[in-house]
Amino acid sequence: MYSEKVMDHFRNPRNMGEIPDADGVGTVGNPVCGDMMTIYIKVKDNRIADIKFKTFGCGAAIATSSMTTELAKGKTIEEALRITRDDVAKDLGGLPPVKMHCSNLAADALHAAIKDYLAKGGKR
Repeated sequence: MYSEKVMDHFRNPRNMGEIPDADGVGTVGNPVCGDMMTIYIKVKDNRIADIKFKTFGCGAAIATSSMTTELAKGKTIEEALRITRDDVAKDLGGLPPVKMHCSNLAADALHAAIKDYLAKGGKR
């Protein structure tokens, strides 16, 4: 059902945790399935210098959160804003169709964290 890469990111999530003094925080969820994700970012010189996540949900939700942080780390704000749900699923080797709509919210949480950073006066 899940690719080896999905299982690896589920079993060994990267960048899990929170950043207490984050420059931006984005939280999204799907009330239908119960997945909730929060992504925290630290920005330095217009790049995501640090990124962490906390996710409550299924294995696919944890894996997509982990992969999203890996894709965004070191990217400029503009580059990170271009990361899509499809990019995350593709880099994980695909997700079952039934998991695409509810579990792959991590890109949305990343975008919300960036918007929070920008709303607080962060520079693009």
